[in-house]
Amino acid sequence: MTNLNFKVDEQKCIHCGLCVKDCLSKVIDLNENKIPYVVGEDRCIKCQHCFSICPVGAISVFDKNPDNSSQIFSQNPDMILNLIKSRRSNRQYKNENVTAEKLDKLKDMLKYAPTGCNYHQLYFSFIDDVEVMNEFREHVNNKLINALTKTPIKAITDKFSIYTKLLINGEDIIFRGAPHLIVASNSIKAPSVKEDAIIALSYFELYAQSLGLGTCWCGYAQICLNFFPELCEYLKIPDGYQPEYVMLFGEKSANYARTSQPEEVKIVSAEKDGFKKLSAGQTLKRYFWNIIR
Repeated sequence: MTNLNFKVDEQKCIHCGLCVKDCLSKVIDLNENKIPYVVGEDRCIKCQHCFSICPVGAISVFDKNPDNSSQIFSQNPDMILNLIKSRRSNRQYKNENVTAEKLDKLKDMLKYAPTGCNYHQLYFSFIDDVEVMNEFREHVNNKLINALTKTPIKAITDKFSIYTKLLINGEDIIFRGAPHLIVASNSIKAPSVKEDAIIALSYFELYAQSLGLGTCWCGYAQICLNFFPELCEYLKIPDGYQPEYVMLFGEKSANYARTSQPEEVKIVSAEKDGFKKLSAGQTLKRYFWNIIR
């Protein structure tokens, strides 16, 4: 049973019913005095919408005090758009630790990332010390050199020959000299295993860049986690969790002067009365494109 501990300060309540209207799981109703009360605690998904929407702070759930919540400010859309436009994948970093203040802000922000069905079982592994990162970097690079030079699979070695040469020559082609990384893992029982992790890292990236830090999505490191199990142990990823993606971050050693000018994306708008009967071939084709990956 969910320990909702739903409480209403009847002296504050203005009987607006917003908490009832906004409850996705229909957990709340109004009594004869128009005071909200719980009618189905077991259905609660702990989203705190009732707590957050109350205009006068009359509702408490899970022992949360509304006075401890942050005020919601109106945002400057032009500044947010500029942040999105100026976001870059950084591959030049200072060989130094990010300050404890910035790290604490980044870690605290992660609990606000949304998850499918409000599951909130994400697990984040940080390397937040450059000496630890160097140890991790050296281990991974040595493993890769060994695998790419000794594994007798010609197709693989040929495909990655350029990277093998660079690794042997001491270039950090995987981690790009980054002093830190974060791995987002999720429970295999989560309704949206990979999606939750990617959303959380997207939030992390934008906030990190707003703090003046560089970030880089690191698919090669993610592949290494999948093939070298000891890396998951090093990062303290628990049983029953899948590492979904890796992001590098740290203080930048180079700054971009302007936004890029990307090509236009394909955008369409649905139209009224747009449904049409599909043939068997069209249906099978659409199923194929929907599930091919």
